[in-house]
Amino acid sequence: MRKRDKSGIAIETYFDTICKEAVPIPPKILVITGPTASGKTALAVELAKLRSGEVVSADSMQIYRRMDIGTAKPTLEERQGVSHHMLDVADPEEDFSVARYVDMASRCVEDILSRGNLPIIAGGTGLYIDSLLSGRTFAAYDGDSPLRNKLEQRYAREGGQALLNELSKADPESAARLHPNDAKRVIRALEVWMTTGKTITQHNRETQALPPRYNALTLTLDFERRVDMWARIDRRVDRMMEDGLVEEVRALLDSGLSPRCTAMQAIGYKEMAAALRTGGPLSAAAEEIKLRSRQYAKRQRTWFRRNQAAMPLLWGPVPDFANALHRSTVYMENFGI
Repeated sequence: MRKRDKSGIAIETYFDTICKEAVPIPPKILVITGPTASGKTALAVELAKLRSGEVVSADSMQIYRRMDIGTAKPTLEERQGVSHHMLDVADPEEDFSVARYVDMASRCVEDILSRGNLPIIAGGTGLYIDSLLSGRTFAAYDGDSPLRNKLEQRYAREGGQALLNELSKADPESAARLHPNDAKRVIRALEVWMTTGKTITQHNRETQALPPRYNALTLTLDFERRVDMWARIDRRVDRMMEDGLVEEVRALLDSGLSPRCTAMQAIGYKEMAAALRTGGPLSAAAEEIKLRSRQYAKRQRTWFRRNQAAMPLLWGPVPDFANALHRSTVYMENFGI
């Protein structure tokens, strides 16, 4: 006869239930994020040297080859021998997606973990980071699929409102959030529905219910005063101009790269490409880059402040990396990495 506890539940059944309901403990990793020009790469490299770490970039523009100066991609000297992943993994002509990033970056993280090293996610693209950590899955995407091509042709012929009306019948929640001019998302939502039989709203809900893929300690770099962040951004843009940003953008355009492709919409490239095409003053383009970079940093700060569990590392007028390194190691020790 099976043993029973005081409540009358069979002990074997009780432990079987516990085992079945046990959720695997996600591996611990480190994330270093913050607005543009906040020193993420420098801190990530120093911590990687201390903890046998490898850096996985989370920057939506550093993935592109031949785009180094305007993306502030770390040079070999700045990497100091630390392995960096997710840099130079796509050509500027490619339409790179967050789904593709998660697929590639997660493989990098798993490989780093398998070798007993610490994955350090470093970058300022919040959507990339959140999607990677959450373990979010994405409906299959094929930019050259016959269905996608057919929907794109219909969009051009019938207009966005016609496709949005069709979407509203299958997925009214998505349709309510989208604008007829948002061709990319309208077409994508219809494609998911026609391909999988699930609405993209349903798919997102299912993936959001999944347990997180990684247990991350997040360090968020920022500035105590906004004016100091702006000054650092301005200095970075000036340095980009000195290092050859104009020549880099000109070489991309001369290679036949369309100024309308996704990569060329990046801050720095879009403004400089416009100046080169129109013959406008390069100094004015540089000032526009500074302005757009400040606006982007503001949006980044808003995004990262949503994470109440993140540990802030605030800079004064001048970043104090020695202090940040000390505080980071304390956080990491307490976290168990």
